[in-house]
Amino acid sequence: MVRPFAGPLARAGLAVLAALAPLSSPQAQAIDTLKMMVPANAGGGWDQTGRNLASALQSANLVKKVTIDNKGGAGGTIGLAQFVNSAKGDPNAVMIAGMVMVGAIAMNSSPVNLTMVTPIARLTGEYEVLVVPASSPLKDAKDLLAKFKANPGSVSWGGGSAGGADHILAAMMAKTVGIDGSKVNYIPSAGGGEGTSAVLGGHVTVGIAGYGEYAQLIHAGKLRALGISSDRRLPGVNVPTLKEQGIDVELMNWRGIFGAPGLTAEQRSALVKLVGDAVRSPAWQETLKKMDWVNLYLPGDEFAAAVGEETKKVTAIIGDIGLAKK
Repeated sequence: MVRPFAGPLARAGLAVLAALAPLSSPQAQAIDTLKMMVPANAGGGWDQTGRNLASALQSANLVKKVTIDNKGGAGGTIGLAQFVNSAKGDPNAVMIAGMVMVGAIAMNSSPVNLTMVTPIARLTGEYEVLVVPASSPLKDAKDLLAKFKANPGSVSWGGGSAGGADHILAAMMAKTVGIDGSKVNYIPSAGGGEGTSAVLGGHVTVGIAGYGEYAQLIHAGKLRALGISSDRRLPGVNVPTLKEQGIDVELMNWRGIFGAPGLTAEQRSALVKLVGDAVRSPAWQETLKKMDWVNLYLPGDEFAAAVGEETKKVTAIIGDIGLAKK
């Protein structure tokens, strides 16, 4: 069983933050404008992460203004290519990315990758939830897999970009019933709004996303949660885990922030400090609670090492479950 950034690692992330010094005093002069690339359409997890981080930066008076450029498509690699080509050496340019992009790069043998940008900090982790419309005959994840095993083509799985965490989870579940991940009828969307509409409209059998993206609709009774990819039930979240339903799959999606290519050591350190101050802020701590995000803060060199390890893991998973292009 593969468990990227799950269990003890998540708890270790909490310990790291607890050990950090208190929020430093505000900078003498806030940065005028921080330019943030969000390589996905509005409404999804990266967009939520970027906009909430922007709010925290401004609330803490660390940055006067944050401009956000949404550039969706190809698992974030379209936005990554634009960022690599246009932001070189810019100390005020940052990009949100995460496991989804690592998977898309591996799946598509992308000519641009995360070695071309500057790792600043890992921010959050989020478990994946599977949802269906409230009117669906599927009551839990066991029902879903039974339907899928009987006729793989009868189940369409809606989620984010191909090769991302949502796609990987669907393929991992397929493998538990002996079906190759390449047989999954996966319908990718470029942003959270599009994916939500597909589920609510019945255009896909089941939707997959980070829990925070569907939490309000689950609470409102418009969507039914079939299962969540955590190692145990989450506090205040009445959704059974896949494992307690006899499905030996666990997965945590992570998100982080990167700086432009070609930064000096001083420019990189300044961004690491800036983001570190923001994640200690009351506004960011409130965001973690509100969105049910797991704190996985990891700064600078530690994050760079983690990205390298995660790239190896995700590339191996994608090859193992049949998602890599031949």
